Amino acid sequence: MGTLEQYLISISLFISSLGYWGIGLGMFIESANIPLPSEIILPFGGFLVSQGELKFFWAAMAGNIGGTLGSIFSYALGLWGGRPLLVRYGRWIGITTRKLEMAEYWFARYGEVTVFFTRLMPVARTFISFPAGISRMHFGRFVVYTFLGSLPWSFFLTYLGVKLGENWTILRSWFHRLDVVITTFLVLGVLFWCFKRFLR
Repeated sequence: MGTLEQYLISISLFISSLGYWGIGLGMFIESANIPLPSEIILPFGGFLVSQGELKFFWAAMAGNIGGTLGSIFSYALGLWGGRPLLVRYGRWIGITTRKLEMAEYWFARYGEVTVFFTRLMPVARTFISFPAGISRMHFGRFVVYTFLGSLPWSFFLTYLGVKLGENWTILRSWFHRLDVVITTFLVLGVLFWCFKRFLR
């Protein structure tokens, strides 16, 4: 584990230890595309639930509400700044052109409902808010799709943290390997889409 990753995990743990507000803040930051891993924040919240310090429902809901607010922030960046702003300055908050194209691919292919079902996918889960804002998706539908689509992820990771107790840290490496596999398929999908457009 690199020094940067250790630093980010330490920050995630500190924020999560602040209780419901900390979990919400941590998920806001992650959904605003600043690299704090939800795979650390929510399971640690679940661990605090197992210790009797938090209530399960409110820990998961705090994460879900915070994530929704962070997604609204990303939506606003896409709405007001447009694609040129994200391409030019996005690298400072981890938005690479490849990640943006990946999110645009899903949004272009499946429309607004993409905001709902990509909430369970790594990478696309956070970056899908940008093309939604760029395309000026109806704000009310965006918020509803984001909130409902994020619920399974928030409750699932919090539940795993409860069940694993002090062993919750093993989730980080497991989800990292899963992210690599799914991201590879997403990149291949984007390349295939670009190839089809080129042929046309």
